[in-house]
Amino acid sequence: MNVVDVTCAVIVKDDRILITRRADNMSRPGKWEFPGGKIEKDESAEECIQREIEEELNLKLKIKNWIDPVVHHYPDISIRLIPCIAEIGSGELTLHEHSEFKWVKPDELDDQDWAPADIPIIKQISDNPLKFH
Repeated sequence: MNVVDVTCAVIVKDDRILITRRADNMSRPGKWEFPGGKIEKDESAEECIQREIEEELNLKLKIKNWIDPVVHHYPDISIRLIPCIAEIGSGELTLHEHSEFKWVKPDELDDQDWAPADIPIIKQISDNPLKFH
């Protein structure tokens, strides 16, 4: 099975992290995730995450750094999730695809019902909190 490259953003504001809930019409409905999406042909990871966050959340990002990618095999797709740490550069948060969002403290991340591919990213945040400021 081919591995699809997907970006996601750990968006930090005032020591809280933005998480989004997948809508009922999406795969893995109701699961929480770090927002993002598939890299298109001839698109860099940075171009992808900027495009996806603008399309999904109406925000422009200031990317601070990239953290370790995660490969996850779902029954229907295998993905390489490429996460970045970012802040909001501009825009007003508006949901276009997700059913819900919330800002959570890092120690509240474990309390959510996550899409499985995102769980190793939470471990990276927990293991190295200084990377996220």
